[in-house]
Amino acid sequence: MSARFPILRKLFPQSLGGQLLIMLLLALAITQGLGLLLLTDERNRAVRAALGLEAAGRAANVVLLLDGAPTDLRMSILRAANSPLVRFEVGPEPAASHDSAEADMVLGQIRQILGEPEREVRADVHALSLASLPLPEGVPASMRPMHETMMAGRTDPIELTLSIRLVAGDWLNVRTMFYRPALQLTPQALLPVVLMAVAVALVAWWTARRVVGPMRALAVGADRLGRGLDADPLPTTGPSEVRETTQAFNRMKARLTRFVNERTHMLAALSHDLRSPLTAMRLRIEMLDETEDSVRLKALVEEMQAMVEATLEFARGVARAEPAAEVDLAVLLADLVNDVGGERANLAPSSPLPITVRPHALNRALRNLIDNAVRYGGVAMVKLDRTPGLAVITIADKGQGLPGDQLEAVFEPFVRLEGSRSRDTGGVGLGLAIARTIIQAHGGTVVLRNVLAGGLEAVVRLPLGDA
Repeated sequence: MSARFPILRKLFPQSLGGQLLIMLLLALAITQGLGLLLLTDERNRAVRAALGLEAAGRAANVVLLLDGAPTDLRMSILRAANSPLVRFEVGPEPAASHDSAEADMVLGQIRQILGEPEREVRADVHALSLASLPLPEGVPASMRPMHETMMAGRTDPIELTLSIRLVAGDWLNVRTMFYRPALQLTPQALLPVVLMAVAVALVAWWTARRVVGPMRALAVGADRLGRGLDADPLPTTGPSEVRETTQAFNRMKARLTRFVNERTHMLAALSHDLRSPLTAMRLRIEMLDETEDSVRLKALVEEMQAMVEATLEFARGVARAEPAAEVDLAVLLADLVNDVGGERANLAPSSPLPITVRPHALNRALRNLIDNAVRYGGVAMVKLDRTPGLAVITIADKGQGLPGDQLEAVFEPFVRLEGSRSRDTGGVGLGLAIARTIIQAHGGTVVLRNVLAGGLEAVVRLPLGDA
């Protein structure tokens, strides 16, 4: 539908509730339309049958009068029987050449009134193609306006021709014309359709709420789980399929939370247990005479201890559940830039941008990115933008950039931007890993990319919804 009917796709509701309502109303319109057509057809048949039986009754009674009346009274009887829509004539030949299948009821009615099952009677029913019904001859001028008003706007007339043999041997020919009744859309006829549409809309609304409500809660719960936020298990409501899906999500959430906590606690425990032997080793080295080997050994121990401390801090940061709060992202970035110093970091002018985050965690992630830009690029140029639903933070430097195959690898734990292991030129390789972990826990993303003019650029995107 999107390729062939783009306009219909734009007009068609995107929500499940709206689509369900449209489909139910469409089904109601189709069924009611078909029912109305069938009802109209049955009504037409009933009216035609009634008119035909009325004409048959009049014709049979005229036959009884003609059969029992003197010949000189025939014309008077015929004039009295004539009307604007029914004409009676007596002739030597039948005007109806054959019997129509639709006239069986009319023939039976005539024979029943005459009491002569063997009386020769013919009936022909056929449609006429006339723009308007012609005014019969002999109609008084006073009746013409009534006839024209009654026939105004009607088309597709039907003619019934009856031929009944009289006792004298000649034929009574009866011609009558009538129209199919027009479709009557009265308030009384439309009221049931309106009531049904209202009932369908209420049922669709109730059904959509019963189905969409739990699904929307499931989507929110999945989003919160992806951001690392603790939340109570989702209530299992709605249809059985939705309840089963919610229960499966709750079980998955419990397993993931347990798995992450166990891994985090294990990492923290290992890092904590390594601190004691490293401290002992450092004390032993301090007691040795200062030689080239002791100095190098001391540097290695200090590097190992720094890695253990960073790992322990990383594990604590992952495991810590900081409450979310609303902060002004522009103010937060300005404080970070001021802490680094005006010569090494600057912030482009930006408007206030409130956002709900875990302030200390996000502060640490952005500080790591700014520190990396200063350490490896000399300066951190920070810019804050807003796009629909997102806050975009760009931190650029003027360094050498990175090879393309390292832009993603540097986010792995203990991977450093430069090859030396000197503490003077870099940390232990957890800064970017911690930054990405915190930003992803907020439902955001962070990527590195080389700038054509030179330098490296870190782009952080954070959703503007609840953290």
